Amino acid sequence: MKLTSFYHFLLFLVLGTAGTAQTNMANSIHSFTVNSLEGEPIPLSKFKGKMMLIVNTASKCGYTPQFAGLQELYSKYQDKLVIIGFPCNQFMNQDPGSATEIKEFCQKNYGVSFPMAEKIDVKGDNMAPIYSWLTQKEKNGVLDAKIAWNFNKFLIDEEGKMVAYFPSSVKPLSEDILKYINK
Repeated sequence: MKLTSFYHFLLFLVLGTAGTAQTNMANSIHSFTVNSLEGEPIPLSKFKGKMMLIVNTASKCGYTPQFAGLQELYSKYQDKLVIIGFPCNQFMNQDPGSATEIKEFCQKNYGVSFPMAEKIDVKGDNMAPIYSWLTQKEKNGVLDAKIAWNFNKFLIDEEGKMVAYFPSSVKPLSEDILKYINK
């Protein structure tokens, strides 16, 4: 009987430790790898030590001019900030183009040089895993967010932890965002 209790105790320790490791890992965005517009993997762990601003984008949206502000923010702070755009066509079909068309549009019209990921779903049944992490407190450990439109922004710290969420109306160069980057 004592031996059985000892084995149960060991099993509890092993399973408890494994569960804790998974929880800690899940609280870091660095555990994700996403694909670029070109289809190449982008391991987010390569951005350890830099803040990240994750944005769902669209080429034919009233907020599309925010690409200019995103590029300016990236150009000014790229030593400590990376911006990753995730094209999405879920809001009134405002990003229907192919990966090549999206890339050309962003570069030609806004000079985008920050990483652009492949087109994904940011809500619903086919939500990309990274957006599941971004929008669910149980996964990111900080907040719940509902993606209601294009150009929602998530700020992640240098360790891959969620810092803040900003809706579409918050411009990339707003004090709401800059106060975190300049601290």
